[in-house]
Amino acid sequence: MKDIRKILAIAGFDPSGGAGLQADIKVITAHKMYAMGAVTALTVQNTTGIRELMELPAPFVASQLEAIFEDIQPDAVKIGLLCTAPVVAAIASVLRNHKAKNIVLDPVMASTSGYDLMKKDTLAAVTEHLLPLADIVTPNLDEASAVTGFSITDEPSMLKAAEEIARRFPSTAVLIKGGHLEESANDLLYVEGQARWYKQSRIDNPNTHGTGCSLSTAIACGLAAGHPLTIAVEDAKAYVTGAIRSGLNLGKGPGPLLHMWEYM
Repeated sequence: MKDIRKILAIAGFDPSGGAGLQADIKVITAHKMYAMGAVTALTVQNTTGIRELMELPAPFVASQLEAIFEDIQPDAVKIGLLCTAPVVAAIASVLRNHKAKNIVLDPVMASTSGYDLMKKDTLAAVTEHLLPLADIVTPNLDEASAVTGFSITDEPSMLKAAEEIARRFPSTAVLIKGGHLEESANDLLYVEGQARWYKQSRIDNPNTHGTGCSLSTAIACGLAAGHPLTIAVEDAKAYVTGAIRSGLNLGKGPGPLLHMWEYM
């Protein structure tokens, strides 16, 4: 029988298919792996923004995860949208109990359109329960700022933030995404006391809906494949860059990526 790497995405549901669980499934499939998903919230959204959000209760989220782990052990786990502290605690409990491995945490706090997705006490729960479990956390500038408590506007402050997060969570690697920098779009990976910059020219394409979701899931795929973290990040960035450069143009707002660009 054919073997295949198995990826679990824990995320919200985007009916327009550009972000959240649907984007995760596309990324996993593009990497020729088997996608599984647990839904944390339902959204009403399209490329123009989020209109409504329905949080799922923590016991239901935990039941989804238990059903998966009892039957098919994931080779990697990507965690995206988390709206409430009880859901965070429930997820952390299941991951600990089942000794989940290759955990990628993407701390989604707000949508590109500015819709707040994470409550204040949820961030504290993420910091307490999930950050210590994660193999790597992938915040953007605003998310890294929320975790560290200081403003991040340039590369020196990115490095300062990465060092602070690594000091507090020494077993967790940090990838701070620089897509919102004014001077560049460089990302910073900080792991085991070493900083590694991934230089990136800004791509002239406004259609970047779901980029963060896609990057973190691609990293999870790389880790599931057995690649070192630095290679998993490098490959994931190359994949997402290609998906942006493909120039897909759907919807009336910032559109989604072409996740299957390598096969088109």
